[in-house]
Amino acid sequence: MENEIITQTVKALSTPESLENLFPENKDCSHPLPSNEMMQEVIELARSILFPGYFGHSKVTKENVGYFIGVSLERFSSLLRKQGICEDKVCALVAKMPEIRKLLAMDVEAAYNGDPAATSYEEIISCYPVIRALVNYRMAHVLYELDVPLIPRVMTELAHSETGIDIHPAAQIGNHFTIDHGTGVVIGATAIIGNNVKLYQGVTLGALSFPLDENGNPIKGIPRHPILEDDVIVYSNATILGRITIGKGSIIGANQWITQDVAPQSKIVNK
Repeated sequence: MENEIITQTVKALSTPESLENLFPENKDCSHPLPSNEMMQEVIELARSILFPGYFGHSKVTKENVGYFIGVSLERFSSLLRKQGICEDKVCALVAKMPEIRKLLAMDVEAAYNGDPAATSYEEIISCYPVIRALVNYRMAHVLYELDVPLIPRVMTELAHSETGIDIHPAAQIGNHFTIDHGTGVVIGATAIIGNNVKLYQGVTLGALSFPLDENGNPIKGIPRHPILEDDVIVYSNATILGRITIGKGSIIGANQWITQDVAPQSKIVNK
């Protein structure tokens, strides 16, 4: 009886109708889907390359750091190639790693300067979820700009699962960016964030509506998320929706619902 039920179930689950839109297109062994387990190792290697001594091997010193970075970069590159990224694009990402580190160093500085509870840069790098999320995002953004499919989204979703911070790899984020606490933050694909911007937990930079095509399906790829200019602060649980601009130096208070442009140097708070 059990074998018969299993046979019937296998047959039902293997029909083309049952698998429609649920099975990878052009699935074959030469084009494997990304492995979450392998991509997690890629992330851990990246963190050890960008922040040696904080992540990865514990015996890294300034004298031997070059050796450890070299070994990690070779493994990092190999894993990305195994995930189907061509060598040219892997090399392009590797070449960008010094620039990514410079951006992350500015993000660490912003987190430290923006949090009176922070006692050291070591604490920021070791403990603050925003740094882990930004390592994933800043690498994923480079791969997204190189037109690498799927893997950038896997990277940012791994950070989402780990930290509660959801940043789409297509979003554009300037330097000295930080998120205090972090949990529940959502940054949409077409969001643009300037320099020296600070968000608090629960902030959403989302879409207000989705224009539909003639078949009633959402139109993809159009700008639909907010622009935050330089020096903006957005406090906890504020929701900013649509292709609107929050002007330079503005402060958006907690629990605000914003769907219209905000002029520079504005302060939007409950009275």
